[in-house]
Amino acid sequence: MKPCGRLGKLAKYLIHPQYQGHKYLSTSAVKFSKMAGIEAGKKAAAIAAVNNHIKDGQVVGIGSGTTVVSAVQRIAERVKQENLKLVCIPTSFQAKQLILENNLVLGTLEQYPELDVAIDGADEVDAALTCIKGGGGCLTQEKIVANCAKEFIVIADERKDVSVLGTNWKGGVPIEVVDLAYRPVMLQLERLLRGQATLRMAVKKMGPVVTDNGNFLIDWVFDKPGDWAHINTTLKMIPGVVETGLFVNMAKKAYFGRSSGEVHTREPTHT
Repeated sequence: MKPCGRLGKLAKYLIHPQYQGHKYLSTSAVKFSKMAGIEAGKKAAAIAAVNNHIKDGQVVGIGSGTTVVSAVQRIAERVKQENLKLVCIPTSFQAKQLILENNLVLGTLEQYPELDVAIDGADEVDAALTCIKGGGGCLTQEKIVANCAKEFIVIADERKDVSVLGTNWKGGVPIEVVDLAYRPVMLQLERLLRGQATLRMAVKKMGPVVTDNGNFLIDWVFDKPGDWAHINTTLKMIPGVVETGLFVNMAKKAYFGRSSGEVHTREPTHT
C-alpha cells in the first residue's frame, strides 16, 4: 500500500536515497513533520494520564481542546475493554459532543457536583503548575469543572512545559467578560496591571468571539510575569469579569508528551 497525501510525500522524501544525509526537505514537509511530532506528544500525554488516573466508578471531568480528543478516545477504549462504569461531565459544547460520539455516559454538575478527577489541556504551564487556559474560549466552564474535582490533571505537549508563563504562549491571559462591560474592563485592566488588552474577534464571522455562556473574551498580554494569585484576584474584582484563564493552585499533576512518545510528569513546585 502506498502512503498518500502529505504524509506520503514526506515519507518519499525521507526514504529516497537521493535525500538521505542531505537537507532537501521542503519547508512545508519540515513543518508537517514537526506538527506530526506535536500530535504524537499530545496523544502520549493523554494516554498516560488516562491510564494512571481513570478508575472504575468515577465521575470524570472532560476538558476541551485538541489534546482532550485523545484522552476521550483512550477513555472509550478502556470502558469497552475493562467494562468501566464512568460518568463524564463536559466543560464545553465540544466536550459534550466528544462524550456522546464516543458512547460515554454524559452527566451534569447538577447531578454530580463532586468529581473524582478532571482531565484537561492548557496553553502553558509554569513551574508551580499555574496554567494559562482559555485559548479555545472555554475557560469558565473548565475552571468550574476543575474546581469540583478532587484531582485536576493537565495534559499537553512539551511546548507547554515552561518555567515562567509567557515563555512560548504569546496570546496572553484570556478573560471572560459580560458583553456590555468589555470596554470598561479593558481600561481598568490596563490601568491596574498595565500590559495590553484586546477584544478577541471571530475568524469566520463578523464581530467578537462569543463563549458558550454568551459572553465576550478579552486577551490580556502582560508585560512580565508576577504574583499570579494576586493578579487573578485583582482581575476577578473588576466588575464585569466573569472568570479568568489563570488556574492557580489547582493542578495536581501535569503530563507533557514529547514527539518521541515519551512522557514527562511534574507536580507543583511552589516558589
